[in-house]
Amino acid sequence: MAILRTVLLTCGMSVFAAAAAAETAVPRSADPQIAIHDGFVDEKTCASCHAGQAAAFATSHHAKAMALANDKTVLADFNNTRFERNGVKAAFFRRDGQFIVRTEGDDGKQADFEVKYTFAYEPLQQYLVDLGGGKLQALDIAWDTQKQEWFWLGEGSKAKPGSTFHWTGPFYRWNRTCIDCHSTDPQTNFQPETKEYNSSYVETSIGCQSCHGGGAKHVEWASAKRGNASTAAVAGLGLAKVDAITCFGCHARRTRLVDGYRPGGSFLDGFSPALLRSDLYFPDGQMLDEVFEYGSFQQSKMAKAGVTCLDCHKPHEGSVKAVGNALCTQCHTETAPERFAANDPSGAFDTPAHTHHPQGSAGALCANCHMPERTYMKVDPRRDHSFVIPRPDLSDVYGTPNACTLCHAGKTNAWASDNLDSWYGKAWRQRPTIAHAFVGASQNDPASVEALRKLVEDQEQAGIVKGSAIVEMSRLGGAEVAADVKAAAENSDPLVRLGAAEAAGSLPPEHRLDAIGKLLADTTRAVRVAAARALGATSSLGFLGDQRRDFDAAVDDLRAYVQANADVAETQSSFGSFLFEQRRTDEAEQAFRRAISLDPTLPGARINLAELYRAAGENKKSEQTYAEAIIASPDRADLRYGHGLSLVRQKAMAGAIRELEAAVRLDPGNSRYRTTAAIALDSVGQTEDAFALLDPALSGDATDANLLGTAIQIGLKLRRYAQTLRFAEALARLQPNNPNAAELVRQLRAVERDGK
Repeated sequence: MAILRTVLLTCGMSVFAAAAAAETAVPRSADPQIAIHDGFVDEKTCASCHAGQAAAFATSHHAKAMALANDKTVLADFNNTRFERNGVKAAFFRRDGQFIVRTEGDDGKQADFEVKYTFAYEPLQQYLVDLGGGKLQALDIAWDTQKQEWFWLGEGSKAKPGSTFHWTGPFYRWNRTCIDCHSTDPQTNFQPETKEYNSSYVETSIGCQSCHGGGAKHVEWASAKRGNASTAAVAGLGLAKVDAITCFGCHARRTRLVDGYRPGGSFLDGFSPALLRSDLYFPDGQMLDEVFEYGSFQQSKMAKAGVTCLDCHKPHEGSVKAVGNALCTQCHTETAPERFAANDPSGAFDTPAHTHHPQGSAGALCANCHMPERTYMKVDPRRDHSFVIPRPDLSDVYGTPNACTLCHAGKTNAWASDNLDSWYGKAWRQRPTIAHAFVGASQNDPASVEALRKLVEDQEQAGIVKGSAIVEMSRLGGAEVAADVKAAAENSDPLVRLGAAEAAGSLPPEHRLDAIGKLLADTTRAVRVAAARALGATSSLGFLGDQRRDFDAAVDDLRAYVQANADVAETQSSFGSFLFEQRRTDEAEQAFRRAISLDPTLPGARINLAELYRAAGENKKSEQTYAEAIIASPDRADLRYGHGLSLVRQKAMAGAIRELEAAVRLDPGNSRYRTTAAIALDSVGQTEDAFALLDPALSGDATDANLLGTAIQIGLKLRRYAQTLRFAEALARLQPNNPNAAELVRQLRAVERDGK
């Protein structure tokens, strides 16, 4: 499901004066969430001096990021229209001047809800509903401003009422998911005791102070200047510096580390960005999921050369600085600009000799080839910012996107590759790429460790690539790459150190402190928090002197992160695991219970709580916790499996087998579930059923040694030698250096031969 926050289509605008859009807004007093926070001023104050910037900003999407719902701001059709798709039903109409949607509430019943705010502007607009307790929820039915129709943001079948992904659930909660980026200095103000919100902001939409920071000191400076008084008390202009870091706070897939992040601070002190995970990025680094611009741009040669968002985007209007290829030929021209001369971006690129497309055609546009689009939230196309060179050869093997076949629909990657061969020769196929290494990692191929190591050692690679590579190395190599993790922890790039801190979590606990202990005192908060999490399980080893103090200080950073995300169930559950590793069992239990109370349908927190009880020897509580989780999420295979094991521990084998078989039914490809269920069946004398459960595993490539070993034992027990031979042969293929497997195959073949 797409991330709720609708990111506006351009990156990096220094924003002035949302108040200039007042001609389309209702009076400010009508918005009860507006409050002038300490250090800030009313946004109208900015426009009183900066009228030009205010007028320019009023034309931007940023200025319309959020608004009170009224006749001028609501773009959708509320004229008694109906929507129905995938079981989701809604009616939209007006009543007493209000915008009303009739749809399914969190209790599963149809009810009428008043739209309080619009959210985003185009190509889609969403609508926020107040469910009480300060909770603003975004409807999962949005308005397509181009097609002029309602559409559903979800995928597959509709979510159950009250669940995470139902529109009334935590995922669609504005206060939790969207608040950071669509208003001016938004403050969540979650009340854990009541689970209510008292959220506020300085301005409903994005405004001047969203990017320039609180304006109180600036107004003081300006007043003193006008009065010819001394301005010594107010250094500079009293505003935060606006640069690319200002943009990253919202244009990144990231986790908030602190409450009240203000412009001008370090991005990595306020947020922890997602690295290049296989569920977020294609193996060549292009964006896959909704990751926004930061992660892509950090990989690019542009970023390495010192290009920033503001080199391409107008800071107030939110538009690009030039139309078409003129934007790129600011730098990529036959004479390199002095600022980038060392990187030599010069050349004759805007010519048919380079593009092999007619001048002025879509295929001749730099952005169409080097910034291919991918659509998010079903209707919102966004350009990749890694500035890749099209590689249809990689697309053919790995399924990565390339601009050639995205534009030439119906043509094959081989066709595109042949054309590139005819234009440029075949050398383009040998260009360095991160794709081979990351594909191997995504396939859990141990051989990819060496390819990943080369990326980490490559001085030309971006920090986010190196950091991501060391994470994958550790996941695959474990203790064997501890030295690599330690070396990465010494890197000058904070993204590499962040990768090292995250990678340490995959090392055996006894290796972690030596590898990343120094990162507990890192200069970057994101690194310190990641290091504290990774080292949580090592406290029993004992920290000495400064390391103990550094660990405690880093845990304070971790607690600040947990507090900043007090309404996020996943964060509370993760912190509970950290506390459990610290042997702070009572606190861990409380954290898991907080997570469950925030999102009763989140299975991870219930699993963690059940396993806490198991570790404490409280098997009955463990079983009850799994049973409660299954009531909330009966179709989760991992819950049925965990419940089955908890029943085994209580020697309730009939119930255990039912649950284990349910796990296999829900996730038939999981060899662990199948193996455990077979062992349970065999233990109660249902050996024939156990063997039948394992036999389907050979319909594909059997690659689980435990499953094969179990099948061999049960097959021999039943004297099913022909079938057992197939399992033994599969094990021998999987472990070619295993003499016992080879000998078993020889013996079973002899039995089969003699039997004939």
